[in-house]
Amino acid sequence: MIRDLAVKSRSYRGYDESRRISREELLGFVDAARFAPSSINKQPFVYMLAWKKEDVDRIQPLTGWARGLPDRKLPHPGKCPTAFIVICQDTEVWEDLNRFQKDVGAVAQTMLLAAVETGLGGIMINNFNRGRVSEELHLPDNLVPMLIVAFGKPDETIILTEAAPGESVQYYRDENDVHYVPKRRLEDIVRDV
Repeated sequence: MIRDLAVKSRSYRGYDESRRISREELLGFVDAARFAPSSINKQPFVYMLAWKKEDVDRIQPLTGWARGLPDRKLPHPGKCPTAFIVICQDTEVWEDLNRFQKDVGAVAQTMLLAAVETGLGGIMINNFNRGRVSEELHLPDNLVPMLIVAFGKPDETIILTEAAPGESVQYYRDENDVHYVPKRRLEDIVRDV
């Protein structure tokens, strides 16, 4: 079951904008994430929720998408996410921003798996300017944006492929805008001790 969710949990870059996401749905994703492991159990994160169209529209231009496809502008017009969660570290809980990097990934992946379970999807976005996001969201000095997670109802085709040893694992799109994601084979990444 978890493997099925993991396979369905892709980094979506195209969404059905007619499917709005509610605050309650975002709260459900955060509720799942709060059970993720936390280094020394400090739990230093605060989650900024954006589901109202005007708030989502303020955050979208602050994000960069698909660095691996520099010739494409994604998401396409009319295919933007309909919600965001900005994961912030509260420096009053812990000042060192490097200490909890793995925790950021754990909570973000937990939220994305929770989204997939409800028929939604999303993407982790690390391509943003912290200062601009802090300013736009009027964050107090102790809340530092660490990662932005976009959510929506996926509206694109993503195909997983297997990459043989030495083959590129760079994602790409074909002429029909189908997104391909090569994954290294299990036998190529596992070694016995």
